[in-house]
Amino acid sequence: MSSTAGRWFRYAAIAETFSWVGLLIGMFFKYIVVKNDIGVFVFGRVHGAMFVFYLVTLLWTARVHRWSFGRLVMGGAASIPPFLGLLFERWVAKRTPDAAPAEPAVAAAR
Repeated sequence: MSSTAGRWFRYAAIAETFSWVGLLIGMFFKYIVVKNDIGVFVFGRVHGAMFVFYLVTLLWTARVHRWSFGRLVMGGAASIPPFLGLLFERWVAKRTPDAAPAEPAVAAAR
């Protein structure tokens, strides 16, 4: 997707994925290693913000690219399990056609 909405959706999916990684690492340290919740405290808030960012860009991209309601729901559901939002973005990027470049008048006259 080469649209502005598509690029921002890609950024949101990547950011949401990295925030998931941070949150999971924070949970590992909280419950397994040091029993300190600072990682969950910090990355929980970061992940919450990235989750909202993902959903807003999902709605924007769905509107710009005129996605079906089913694809929109699938994108929203993909935001819940870890890392699935990024996989959904890659999947939908392969299936959303980019705008065809305008043909020059000379080539069209042939």
